[in-house]
Amino acid sequence: MNAAMKEFVQSGFDKASTNEIVKRAKISKGSLFNYFNSKKDLYVYLIEYSVKVIEQIYEQIDLNETDFFKRMEKLGLTKLMIQRKFPLVFDFLLSLNQEESKEVMEEITQRIHPVSKDGMTKIYVNIDYSMFRDDIDLEKAIDIINWTMFGFGEKVGSQLKSFEGIGEEYLKEWEIYSTLLKNSFYK
Repeated sequence: MNAAMKEFVQSGFDKASTNEIVKRAKISKGSLFNYFNSKKDLYVYLIEYSVKVIEQIYEQIDLNETDFFKRMEKLGLTKLMIQRKFPLVFDFLLSLNQEESKEVMEEITQRIHPVSKDGMTKIYVNIDYSMFRDDIDLEKAIDIINWTMFGFGEKVGSQLKSFEGIGEEYLKEWEIYSTLLKNSFYK
């Protein structure tokens, strides 16, 4: 799996070579195709595996934590720990955003987008919105927080060549943004 993810990340689906995958994995081509009928089957399997890893993050959301910012911090810690455990999965997921192959675009859309949508819905369950200031538009405040969070994630993703070796420096940097936002929007 690691060899295949690395090859797909580096080359994209169309240019990825099953010869390179088996060479990296130190297995025969027959062994690879014993488990997968095609390169596309392998790719779809990796998407599904990656979705299961992402679902681990959402499953660990503490729905008893009603403070929005504390929930986000815990979610960030959980994501960091899972990224450390499965760095190549996150590299692969990041590469899906840039994938241009029409052959796999539908599979990416069908498998990744629902998980993201469901996860985003779960993040907001049971939040105590009364902690936000009364003089702000709550919906717009949440949008600003989300844009900052996703923008920060994109910034980190663009700075990294790989999630291997990701450190807590990014979590500390996020805490600075989080504190600033909390001071702006909470009572």
